[in-house]
Amino acid sequence: MDDRRGARHGDGLGGPPQRHLHRPGSGHPAQRRVDAQRGDPARRPPDGDFQFSARVTVEFASTYDAGVLLLWINDRRWGKLCFEFSPDGEPMIVSVVTRGVSDDANALVVDGRTVWLRVARIDHAFAYHASLDGKTWRMIRFFTIDDTSTPAAIGFEAQSPTGDGCIVTFDDIRFTRERLGDLRDGS
Repeated sequence: MDDRRGARHGDGLGGPPQRHLHRPGSGHPAQRRVDAQRGDPARRPPDGDFQFSARVTVEFASTYDAGVLLLWINDRRWGKLCFEFSPDGEPMIVSVVTRGVSDDANALVVDGRTVWLRVARIDHAFAYHASLDGKTWRMIRFFTIDDTSTPAAIGFEAQSPTGDGCIVTFDDIRFTRERLGDLRDGS
């Protein structure tokens, strides 16, 4: 990821009303992945281990408004790490992994509108982390997605499935091919 991409996202990304990415158990197709109106298309990182992170600031207005780091394989296999507005009116870290059907896991409540999110690939597994300061990271989830033959792509999403849209700012964007040493030591 280069500085031009970060500067563009630093201006904010608008999530259109009534849209988000989720694949319900009823078999309906995923609503759609990131497109030009919502952010950069998911891009394929180089092969091997990596860490991809960003500071995410969300102008929360409606339930489930969120800024998202998106991990995309195909419309039946993907994941997202979200900074999302809960039904209780609290910003929180949420993760979703889709292997045909989407799950949904709430992690922790955040006091404020800004958090850092990170996606790391370690061999054929992925780790989600969140940080309040961009330095000390808390593990949110460690998982695999069944299809390791298709390369994963990473990107951004802004969602507002119950509202009239929200603005999300992604900045302090970092990409490194450095392998994450320990999932739980805060690094």
